[in-house]
Amino acid sequence: MTALLGARAATPLGGPLLYARSRAVPRALAVLLASAGLAVWAAHGLDAYVDPSRRVPVVALAPLFTAAVIGASLYTASEELDRTAVRPWWRLRALHLLALTALTAGLLSLAVLGHPSVFGPPAMVRNTLGTTGLTAAAAALLGARLSWLPAFAYVSAVYVGAANAHGRAVTVWAWPLQSDGGAGAWAAALAAFAVGGALYVVRGARA
Repeated sequence: MTALLGARAATPLGGPLLYARSRAVPRALAVLLASAGLAVWAAHGLDAYVDPSRRVPVVALAPLFTAAVIGASLYTASEELDRTAVRPWWRLRALHLLALTALTAGLLSLAVLGHPSVFGPPAMVRNTLGTTGLTAAAAALLGARLSWLPAFAYVSAVYVGAANAHGRAVTVWAWPLQSDGGAGAWAAALAAFAVGGALYVVRGARA
């Protein structure tokens, strides 16, 4: 068995394939596809052509759920082996996170086509990046199994507390509920993704 695994890992795609299987990436892909389909169905059932703000639950919650799926796929059962591997794992971790994030952002954008400036694809992409960044940071600090918790708590608090909030700072801390591609909201989401992604890529998921 060891020889077989070594032979597979020696092939050009052997290492990435073994990495993907060890993180249950195929299962995560299946769940992400199903989630995107559910988001498309939900968005079309809200009659958003009457009022684009009806998309808020989809734009806020669909990225949150898919970020939890991505976070779960960051789990590894062999942390010590990963840390002592001959080849550094950070490249595969970066590819893993970036590929799933890009795929998710593209799929979820299909749910909100039209009205691009009002809870459209830009808002969906922004929220996917932001929530995935929060989840990646939590995976590095708390572990992949609890990685969904901080993002869930934050988005839930924003969803409840931002209704009557005013001021320029709202576009920054309430970025999941911003309707357009405002600079403050994008800066906050990109910062969350950059910091969280870098933390995970460097440290990996905590056991």
